[in-house]
Amino acid sequence: MRSNIVTLALLRDTFREALARKIFWGLFGFSTVLILFFIFIMKIDIVEGALATVSLFGQEMRATDVNRLVRSVHSAVAAFLYSAGVFVFVFASAGLIPTVFEPGRIELLLSKPVPRWHILLGRYAGNLLVVAANMLYLVVSIWVIFGIKAEIWSGHFLSSLWMTVFVFGVLLTVVLLVAILWESAALATIVAYTVMIVSLLVAQRGLLERLLSSEWSRNVIRGIYWVLPKIWDCGDLGRRLVQGEPIENWTPVWSTALFGVVVLGASLFAFSRRNY
Repeated sequence: MRSNIVTLALLRDTFREALARKIFWGLFGFSTVLILFFIFIMKIDIVEGALATVSLFGQEMRATDVNRLVRSVHSAVAAFLYSAGVFVFVFASAGLIPTVFEPGRIELLLSKPVPRWHILLGRYAGNLLVVAANMLYLVVSIWVIFGIKAEIWSGHFLSSLWMTVFVFGVLLTVVLLVAILWESAALATIVAYTVMIVSLLVAQRGLLERLLSSEWSRNVIRGIYWVLPKIWDCGDLGRRLVQGEPIENWTPVWSTALFGVVVLGASLFAFSRRNY
């Protein structure tokens, strides 16, 4: 019972700080702008439930299969939300996580009869929930817009929610570790984005291996690919889920999750050993 009260207090503290620092409202504003954008720039016309015209981003597309057309548009929107969402969420969280380690505040937290791991995981979960709440608002709103305009309520589109939050949660462990070691929001942002960029580059390992002349360099590329989170591959899996395609290989998801568990474990270890 006491553990639950402490956890709720840590989550509430994170939400309050996100509100006080305008981070929550910034994310809420970002989501609202995207929602309004889709309301006004997307037009779907259905004729006798079969013929459809979609106008999106100033381009008009025609199709006779409404379901296929909507799935294609869903896929394009989900890919945009995945890439833009992860980028913005990491940037926002990098400014929120290190504040807990500021002098005076961290000493106050550590003076409480609460295990260090509980403090750190509470902060991590609170940050994750702030982002998940905004992502839920964004994805569900766009899903409703498509449902009203196209009269098709595809639940597959909602899978873009959990895939984006999942990948963000893994990258958040990187932000957390850097914040513990160096207490720098700027460095946490740089390292997290570096992990993202390198992960996207080595995802094209087939092309890179053809360009490299030595076997050891190819092995380095393969090793980096398997060590880092699979940002590109998880995004592709998310796209396939949105389109309702069957998934036979979940390796990118569990290997990415393993990376997050290892980095989070390193964060807990570093936090437990550090003197404040």
